[in-house]
Amino acid sequence: MGVVAKAEKDSHADTHHHDLPFWQKYIFSTDHKTIGIQYSITSLLFLLVGFILIGLMRWQIAYPGEAIPIVGDLLERFAGRGMAPDGKMSPDLYNAFGAMHGTIMVFLAIVPLAFGGFGNYMVPLQIGAPDMCFPRLNMASFWIQAVGGAVMLASFFVPGGAAKSGWTSYSPLANLADRTYLDIWNGQTMWLLGMVFLITASLLGSVNFIATIIQLRCKGMTWMRLPFFCWAQFITAFLLLLAFPPLEAAGIMQLVDRVFDTSFFLPSGLYVGGEVLEISGGGSPLLWQHLFWFLAHPEVYVLILPALGIIAEILTTNARKPIYGYRLMVVSIFVLGFLSFIVWAHHMYLTGMGSAISMWFQTTTIIISIPSVILISCLFITLWGGSIRFNTAMCFATAFLPMFGIGGLTGIPLAFSTIDLYLHDTYYVIGHFHYIIAPGTIFALLAGIYHWYPKVTGRHMNEFWGKVHFWPSLLFMNGIFLPMFLQGMAGFHRRWYDGGQSYELTQRVIEWTQIFGFKGITYIQLNEIMTWSAIGLFIAQIPFIINFFASIKTGKKAVDNPWQSTTVEWLAPTPPGHGNFTSEPIVDKGPYEYNVPDSEEEFSPQGKLS
Repeated sequence: MGVVAKAEKDSHADTHHHDLPFWQKYIFSTDHKTIGIQYSITSLLFLLVGFILIGLMRWQIAYPGEAIPIVGDLLERFAGRGMAPDGKMSPDLYNAFGAMHGTIMVFLAIVPLAFGGFGNYMVPLQIGAPDMCFPRLNMASFWIQAVGGAVMLASFFVPGGAAKSGWTSYSPLANLADRTYLDIWNGQTMWLLGMVFLITASLLGSVNFIATIIQLRCKGMTWMRLPFFCWAQFITAFLLLLAFPPLEAAGIMQLVDRVFDTSFFLPSGLYVGGEVLEISGGGSPLLWQHLFWFLAHPEVYVLILPALGIIAEILTTNARKPIYGYRLMVVSIFVLGFLSFIVWAHHMYLTGMGSAISMWFQTTTIIISIPSVILISCLFITLWGGSIRFNTAMCFATAFLPMFGIGGLTGIPLAFSTIDLYLHDTYYVIGHFHYIIAPGTIFALLAGIYHWYPKVTGRHMNEFWGKVHFWPSLLFMNGIFLPMFLQGMAGFHRRWYDGGQSYELTQRVIEWTQIFGFKGITYIQLNEIMTWSAIGLFIAQIPFIINFFASIKTGKKAVDNPWQSTTVEWLAPTPPGHGNFTSEPIVDKGPYEYNVPDSEEEFSPQGKLS
């Protein structure tokens, strides 16, 4: 197992020879499994918060000027005076919800669940390690993340409410926003403080993942025997480690612009309210955009790569076939990770960067689609000729493939600066991004929950209610995001408070509706379709929530390897105890030995316990 692993194992043996008190075992725990569960539960709660915010926004978009049912009267008390008069959402509250929805979903829900939750729990098990390389650092990363989340939530309750400058926090708007409220302590300042905590937590976690995968692999676990999920987490950790420091530096610079009146991002000669601001000036708003997008484009792959890793594990297990092109897929995610750092300015075509540099970013953006196509093609081919088992996890996994494909294909037009001039900041961009993240990454995360739930809890989730969860979710996901492409091509701006009521073209009937025999459906009415689809999607999650918690007590008991999988985590007891394995795992073959030619077994586990 190596010197580090042995030292870690001995340390655990010395430290935990007696039962730990409750707070140390379940709250301030250093066990990677408990920390993974902590990340998962908190991320799912933030996912719910982010969904509620966008649900309220969608009502405002569909029915501007109307009181929000049920919760409208509470919003005024919750958000502050003037934010929701008579239960109607104000423009400021709409902007605040928009900024916090994006921030919460990306930095507090999906990334912590995919990387912190699944990664923490499964990576040590899949490589045959007793724990993460630095358990106390692991605990610190979670609690720093929790502090960042608490600061973000607290910003809703300060005078003026939460940040209103978008999840991208563009300068100079973000530098100057809400300065009248308590001078310093306002929503935008707290957003920056929260981001510093969240970035620090991710950096600590990424260092831990890299060290763990390099140092703590069990005997026989060579690099080309790593499960693809571990490769995905490994590259994700490097993306976080290299891309987050520029944004943390930018966040601190914007913070001191707000608090100490520096001008890192404030240019000279700014007019606000008809007057020239008295600032030192000389700063560059474009510098913020470069620093932000240098993180935020690799961040897209931080969202995608763990999802692809989960999907690969589920597809090969339930297709009963070795994953197609394993080595090619590993090479592809290395290439994907590298290229993700040289495409960031395709988000900045409208800044007037010039045709030569635009051509560079157009070219690299198209090139980065090649490894993405290789990955999705290998996953599709894995299904070919397989003896597929359509359990709930497999339903979500197979649905991921076309949804991710739609997201990727609709991104290709945005790679070209001339087309992006028209589509930039429209609902087309929202539809493109959300097809990758919502029916894409979130479907993958739900698939992973259903797949590994028996190993984590010792119980199965109910398959019937799993299917009840899946089919409406698939339907309503498309009901929300598919119409966005039509609205985007019609010129609908993504930040219109009234959903486009004031735009002349929104009153026209869409031609495709006449082809299919519908009458009178306008661009504006698509807002209602999307809003009711969002309500349907929320209702569709109720069976999942009940199933998730009820199955802990009432679910069918699981054996150690219920799916007859080959990877090492299924050698551990169910659920795994402290130290994970009853004896040291030894690996002697690749991770996906299913129905291999000349083999007598349908599946051959990757290793065995010594």
